[in-house]
Amino acid sequence: MYAQMTQAAPAASERQWAAGVHVGALVLALMTSWISGAAGAAVAGGVYLLKRDDSPFVAAHAREALNFNISMFLYTCALVVLGMVLLGATVLTLGLGAIVTLPLGLVLMAAAAALALAWLVCSIVAAIRAWSGETYRYPLTIRLVR
Repeated sequence: MYAQMTQAAPAASERQWAAGVHVGALVLALMTSWISGAAGAAVAGGVYLLKRDDSPFVAAHAREALNFNISMFLYTCALVVLGMVLLGATVLTLGLGAIVTLPLGLVLMAAAAALALAWLVCSIVAAIRAWSGETYRYPLTIRLVR
């Protein structure tokens, strides 16, 4: 903790790049109808490749955004697969399986809404922290890029 207090504050341009990576990933995800985090990962990955040698602060934020958007992609894929399994179970049972799959489908829809809300809130919080010159670690993130 003491080591963090002795580090110099990031420059304004670094803070702008760091906040921009989070906002850019969020905006592109919104513009592409939340295509499972792939669009957000593209923005974060591009900024990471551009700035990883120039600024450790920007690289850390870009890496976090990249990992978070990849994680959201994987979670969304899991939800889609579960939805397809539920739909398949309903069709295979000629609709009788709807007694079981309908409540599970509602739970799945609630999980998808919670995931989208967490995505939105975490991205906004990350951008605010980056703008303030602070580090931020996304929750629910699989850290694939180190």
